[in-house]
This record gives sequence, C-alpha cells and structure tokens, in this order.
Amino acid sequence: MSKHLKRLAVPRRWTVPRKAHKWATKPRAGPHAGEESVPMAIVLRDYLHLCDTSREAQRILGAREVLVDGRVVTDYKRGVGLMDVLSIPKVDRHYRALVDTAGRLRLVDIPKAQADWKLCRVEGKTTVKEGQFQLNLHDGRNLQIKENKYATGDVLKLKLPEQKVAGHHALAEGMLAYITGGSHVGELATITKIVVTHEPRANLVELRAGDRAFATVKPYVFVVGKDEPEIRMPEVAIQ
Repeated sequence: MSKHLKRLAVPRRWTVPRKAHKWATKPRAGPHAGEESVPMAIVLRDYLHLCDTSREAQRILGAREVLVDGRVVTDYKRGVGLMDVLSIPKVDRHYRALVDTAGRLRLVDIPKAQADWKLCRVEGKTTVKEGQFQLNLHDGRNLQIKENKYATGDVLKLKLPEQKVAGHHALAEGMLAYITGGSHVGELATITKIVVTHEPRANLVELRAGDRAFATVKPYVFVVGKDEPEIRMPEVAIQ
C-alpha cells in the first residue's frame, strides 16, 4: 500500500484545494478510517490556519500544544474524525469535528465547558470474561461495563480523557438523529420507526425533518438528543 497521497485523490470529506499542490499528507491508520478522517498536519495548516507548512505543524505538535479527546497528540499523520474534540489550551480554542450537509468534515467552535466530553456511537457489543460486556465504539474505543444497559446504535456521552459514561441516548422512536452519510448527510431529523430487515443488508431507520419524511441505513444514524441536539451543529463551522 502506498505511503503517499496526491491532492487530486484526497477524500471528499476534506476541505482543501486540490490543485494548489501535488501532494497531501496521508492519514496514518488509527481510530477512524482514512477516508473518514483528516490528518493533524492538514487540520492545523488548512483548517485552523495556525501555520503555513507541514513542518511548522509538526513543530506545534512536537511542543505538545494540541489535544484530541483530552490527550496530547504529537503525530502529524494522526487522523481527526467524526465527533473528535480538538483543543489548543495555550490559545483557549476548542473544536468538535462534524460533517456538514455536503458531507465535508468541519471543525465547529465550542466553548471550553463542552470540550471535556464527546458522543460515541456503539457499533458492536460482546460478552467478555467475568460476565462483563465490551462495547466497541465508532472511534475505535473499547469500553467494558458490568451491566447490559446499552444496545448497538445507542450513543454514549463520555467524559474526557477518563472515558467514564456521563449520559446515554438510545436509538429509539422520537429521538433526534444526526445523519452522518448518504444523501441526507449533515441533517437533523426525528426517528419515527426502526425497520429490522432480517437480511444481510443493514437495518433501516425512518425519519422526519419538518414536512419531509425519508429513510436511511442504521449506520448513518447518530442520536444526539431528544428535543434539541446536545452538540453544536456545523452551521457555525470554520471554512
């Protein structure tokens, strides 16, 4: 597999000029898929405009000035993906990574009080030793709990960086969902019905946004609250 990435071939989620330069930083394997994340060098240089070159971005990271999900990040190829919280304490700036209605990854400015937690969707669940349950979350985390209280598709509110569960949003009718893929990406809608297909294809979720009703696959549905979203949406995102 190639270690290099040309700008013309960068994922559609990146908001970078494709013809300004020949090469782009390729994300390293990590918590998010390569096509779903943006490397730290591009985040600091092209998203936040804190530096002019990749080398300067590496120096900022080497000075241990940047945190992702409450932990220091020094790898300039480390990918930032959906719901990650990026903080720069020295300048008191905090951001949450979300996708907009064009499917592009944006950094939404958030207050410091919201930078110590993140929302994580449960992608899988298994039983482990001593009767405990292991939850596999969308950002690569594995969380062990003693009680079987959460189902796949549910969303947990985790305190950072200790990873303690501080809240829970169930995938259920009446909940407010944030669509993370498909033709309705970036929209907020209320869940009206969950359709179990009993087939190899993914289960469907029917939703309503105002007067519009539509359906999408379960992996694209990210529950963010009951009546109001708990997160700040990308309308105020940084270009």
